[in-house]
Amino acid sequence: MRQRRAGGRLRVAGWVLVPLGLVLALGSAGYFFARYQGVTVQGESMEPTYRRGEHLVVEQIGADGIRRGDVVLVRVPGRYQGAPVLRRVIGTGGDHVVSSDGERVAVNGKPVDEPYVRRDELAPAAAPYDVRVPDGRLFLLGDNRGNSNDSRFSLDEQSGSVAASGVLGRVREGFVVPPVPLATGGLGIVLALAGAGLGISGYTAGRAARRPLAAAPPWPAA
Repeated sequence: MRQRRAGGRLRVAGWVLVPLGLVLALGSAGYFFARYQGVTVQGESMEPTYRRGEHLVVEQIGADGIRRGDVVLVRVPGRYQGAPVLRRVIGTGGDHVVSSDGERVAVNGKPVDEPYVRRDELAPAAAPYDVRVPDGRLFLLGDNRGNSNDSRFSLDEQSGSVAASGVLGRVREGFVVPPVPLATGGLGIVLALAGAGLGISGYTAGRAARRPLAAAPPWPAA
């Protein structure tokens, strides 16, 4: 009887731990894949920073989290055949973006240091521009300035800017899995495995308790 009760307690513990562990593990995985996505670079507009075929991790962010210098994945209605593209944020809402020669850029009167830019001397120089970025919008350029269809070529459409709401995420450099979902998911897996082990042990103990005892053989006659 005592063994049967112990087996029942083990099965109950397993019934509790397995669902709990699965909820934690699946919830962490769902959170991770909802917040992060993998993308493959398709064009040359962000060279030399990112090359065609390179795999990147993009983190979902809100419009209020976008900063100058971020490389964002953005979808622009009416451009790029509806496909999302990678571009670098040069100006945000309210910024004054100026390029007197079509190459060097200044934001709010301060020259922007751009060591990441590829400048192609054989490509035709872009026209100078002087724009004020509307609120809630972004001025975006590709790092490969000689081969990038970006805000410079749509200056007649709200100063070439795009809506910040079209940003799908920001490229994460040196991506490392965040510790909270990693720890939660790991704990969930451990709990699920422990629960499965306890359930199996409880089932085995219950079967052993229910197994009838073998009859003792009669004493041999004297």
